[in-house]
Amino acid sequence: MVRRTAEPPALPGLAEAAPASAGEAPHYHGHRERLRARFAEAGPEALADYELLELALFRSIPRRDVKPLAKALIRRFGSFAEVISADPARLTEVQGVSAGVAADLKLIEAAGRRLARGAIAARPLLGSWGALIEYLRATMAFSGREEFRVLFLDRRNHLIADEVQGRGTVDHTPVYPREVARRALELSATAIILAHNQPSGDPTPSGADIRMTREIVSVLDPLGIVVHDHVILGREGHASLKGLKLI
Repeated sequence: MVRRTAEPPALPGLAEAAPASAGEAPHYHGHRERLRARFAEAGPEALADYELLELALFRSIPRRDVKPLAKALIRRFGSFAEVISADPARLTEVQGVSAGVAADLKLIEAAGRRLARGAIAARPLLGSWGALIEYLRATMAFSGREEFRVLFLDRRNHLIADEVQGRGTVDHTPVYPREVARRALELSATAIILAHNQPSGDPTPSGADIRMTREIVSVLDPLGIVVHDHVILGREGHASLKGLKLI
């Protein structure tokens, strides 16, 4: 005797579409084609964040209406950028997001970072400030944890290396000026740009940010290594300590 296994309950709002009658495509197929056509004809700016996310989910989840899932992700994280920047473990907390779907979303994030880095790879950074800010925003502005990065530059202000010197909590990352100096000497860097993100969203520099930056300047100056700037990234924009005349 064959025993029938009970079907698992459907996820609220994320259930498979009812089977179409013979020869009839599921209702969401037409929606997918219309959305693809809008993207091709009008570009990504014509789509809301959840619609762009739907396009990203089409290949990951080929046989389900993904609009409810896309909207659920935007509600949870806030925007397209924040969804693809979210930690995979947090993504899979949302019903309907498997480990495979989370990996596909992280691949989009990685591609965006690679594109942004390509825009600054072979150019003097001080003359490509807009591209640098876009790269830093793509890399760290939407992270849920604070990161401190150092961009090491050569004599022509070309990028030698971009390294994360520390990761911390939602509001604190330990930074060691002598470690920054040691790494700059190892790479034969003649200048650096400091950058860190503020998960709170507000890029306004704190007193601790200013003191730490000035300490790094004081350690590197005798070595002939210039600190061009310290950029703070947040969802609401960015702040430059040099632009604010704080260094």
